Amino acid sequence: MTTARLTSPYQHYVYAYPHKTAYRGLDDRPSLARLWASEPKDALSLYLHIPFCEVRCGFCNLFTRIGAPDGLTGAYLDALDRQATAVRDALGDTEEVRFATAAFGGGTPTFLTAAELERLCDIAEHRMGADLRAVPLSVEASPATATADRLAVLAERGTTRLSLGVQSFVESEARAAVRPQRRADVETALTRIRDARIPVLNIDLIYGIDGQTEASWLHSLDAALAWRPEELYLYPLYVRPLTGLDRRAGTGPDPAWDEQRLTLYRAGRDHLLAHGYTQQSMRMFRRADAPPQGADDYACQTDGMIGLGCGARSYTAGLHYSFDYAVGMHEIRGIIDDYVGTADFAHAEVGHPMTPDESRRRHLLQSLLQAEGLRVADYRARFGSDPTEDFGPQLARFADRGWLTDDSGLVRLTAEGLAHSDAIGPELFSPAVRAAMAAYERK
Repeated sequence: MTTARLTSPYQHYVYAYPHKTAYRGLDDRPSLARLWASEPKDALSLYLHIPFCEVRCGFCNLFTRIGAPDGLTGAYLDALDRQATAVRDALGDTEEVRFATAAFGGGTPTFLTAAELERLCDIAEHRMGADLRAVPLSVEASPATATADRLAVLAERGTTRLSLGVQSFVESEARAAVRPQRRADVETALTRIRDARIPVLNIDLIYGIDGQTEASWLHSLDAALAWRPEELYLYPLYVRPLTGLDRRAGTGPDPAWDEQRLTLYRAGRDHLLAHGYTQQSMRMFRRADAPPQGADDYACQTDGMIGLGCGARSYTAGLHYSFDYAVGMHEIRGIIDDYVGTADFAHAEVGHPMTPDESRRRHLLQSLLQAEGLRVADYRARFGSDPTEDFGPQLARFADRGWLTDDSGLVRLTAEGLAHSDAIGPELFSPAVRAAMAAYERK
């Protein structure tokens, strides 16, 4: 471990491991039928990716393009339908395949029209066999696209959770994050969402924006709390290469900004805890009386993820795979065009092999970064060893910093450990993954 990697508490947001920049083209293009042949298929997760937005926020490095020429969303859904057909064929026996959760992400899935959302649900149900009304279904939306007709479709088709990217209720902060929006429009969208009676509303907020103060941050939190959202996600601002806010790149560490983000995080955390929310992870807070939703977002330590769409990942025990990845607009458009023109979806194209060591690391960090922590018995049952045997030096360093406790078979982050999740997670990346990420050519 190098001192530099711990200089800032904000290294990487670890929502999946390995990171997609560690993926590479697969020379053997393994068939999906072979990849899934021996996988358990009775509790799969389904994710459909829509790579379109009406505007690209300044902090966004997601795989998405702005707008869509006439006919592109329809052509994209045609390709999604072809991919779903190929994947469902690869999964094999109908009786064995069951989906436990589903999600539509992006991009902004509600960029699609109401009729296109109906078709998206049909692909999930009729092609993949997911019963959307019987499993938790999470959908991401933006204020501008959370229209009554779209929300009516989502509610009728079984959506249990709607995540709204607000980021800030202060208009000057929204502009600073290159997300121009009027608060009145945000409040109107929230009214429509509550009128649609989708059981769980999640509101995303960001701290660390230029000009943001603790007072303005608490103002945004209070504006969100007025809607009694079942969930709130508090995200630290990152300025990543090739994004609209890429003005700090190459300037080196910024201790003052790190301290500002930590101060705002702690203020936000304490504010939500005082208002009846429980902390699920560094970012996620759930209202104590909110209806259960099954596994928390990104908390799945096992495999069995089916991703459809050109930005979606799929996870098997031996391979994580997807399509090519980019951040730059020109490259993203090219990848989407290639996806739309694809006829053969029966093979994996880009991915990262999962060795036993990588699987252990993934289980450890996906567990450890949740507030409930890692159950040693679960780890031992899966891998035949204890985490201290496999990762003793790393865990000891975290404990020495006051970030980790180990009591009665439960390894958990302390409150300060959760605050440093974005430094702890990357410390558990393997040398091979770090090297692949460092060698990735941004595009």
